[in-house]
Amino acid sequence: QVQLVESGGGSVQAGGSLRLSCADSRYTDMWYGCMAWFRRAPGKEREGVASIDIDGHTSYADSVKGRFTISKDNAKNTLILQMNSLKPEDSAMYYCAADPVYRGGSTCQAHSYLPLSGQGTLVNVSS
Repeated sequence: QVQLVESGGGSVQAGGSLRLSCADSRYTDMWYGCMAWFRRAPGKEREGVASIDIDGHTSYADSVKGRFTISKDNAKNTLILQMNSLKPEDSAMYYCAADPVYRGGSTCQAHSYLPLSGQGTLVNVSS
C-alpha cells in the first residue's frame, strides 16, 4: 500500500525559504505518472500548487510561479518543493499527491486532483 510522507514544513518569516520533501514510505522506486503538491489553509479551499509528470514536465499555480520549484530527486526517490520568497498567504498545510498512472499531460497540472495523498506538513509564514 502506498504511503506518501511529507516533511520539511515549519515556521519562517516572510521572504524566507523552505524545502518540502515527499517520499513513499513503502517503495523505493517512485515511478509515478504524476506527482503534485497542493495546499489547504484554514477556511480556504484546496489550492493546487505545482505538478510534475513522469517526463519532468512541470505546472505551477499563478500564485507561486517564479517562487516555487517542483522537482524529483531520483537518487533519493523523493519529490521536492523548493519554496522561496515566501509570503504570509503561503501559510497552509501542504500535501503531496500522486497518480501511479500517467494519463496524459492535461491530467497532470497544478490544479489536478490525484488519487493518492499524504497527511501533510504545516507551513507558517509570519510577516
